[in-house]
Amino acid sequence: MVNVKGKWALVTGASRGIGYLAAMFLAQHGCNLIVQGRTEEHLKKIVEEAEAEEVEVRPVACELSDLNAVEAMLKKIDSFGVNVDIILNNAGIQIAYRNEYLTTPASDYEESFKINTIAPMMIVYHFLPGMIRRDFGRIVNTTSGIRREPQQAGYSASKAALDKVTMDLASVYDGTNVMINLTDPGWCRTDLGGPSAPNAPESAIPGVVVGAFVDDKKSGRCFGASNFHGMNLEQAVHHAEKNIPNYLGSLD
Repeated sequence: MVNVKGKWALVTGASRGIGYLAAMFLAQHGCNLIVQGRTEEHLKKIVEEAEAEEVEVRPVACELSDLNAVEAMLKKIDSFGVNVDIILNNAGIQIAYRNEYLTTPASDYEESFKINTIAPMMIVYHFLPGMIRRDFGRIVNTTSGIRREPQQAGYSASKAALDKVTMDLASVYDGTNVMINLTDPGWCRTDLGGPSAPNAPESAIPGVVVGAFVDDKKSGRCFGASNFHGMNLEQAVHHAEKNIPNYLGSLD
């Protein structure tokens, strides 16, 4: 299992919900944090509480739908002079639920893809070369289990696209110490999931962070949070390494 103490993790969507819980979990294990939210005001709680765990914390405010702002955020992170070892691309948006789904506007796709697909991959592409040079990296992109709901077409399509590009990239680095995987937190009572969701946000821990701790050089897996319910971190890592297969398949 990876010891994350003293390493640096970038967690997007860290101001609330599952992103906040994931960031705090890492901080409690000694991991320094770069936390992204829409405004620095939104990030005050996670900064204060993570610093209380005696780790270093750097907030970065960024509207992920603005790709120029994403570029500026990446430059700001570079200015910190630290090595980003772990990426948890947690931030996402469910743009609308449209019962009249045949009237779904193109803007649903445009906004969803910018936040749910393009921005996280911009982040990955930016920091991946450094991970390769240092022979260490953990990238975890957040997917969704939504299926057969055309009412959420923009959201589900953007997550399906993220799955595809993540798995394609994972196929290149499988077997190396730069590990690229997905996580599915399940349907949780967050701002995105809504109050009717069956699961508490806490149920996503440790599943959504286990990809930061696995150490078996396997990429291309999806760590569904429900598979780790009730486990401590050590149990979760063991289960992930022994029982969660990758889906890279064969090119033959």
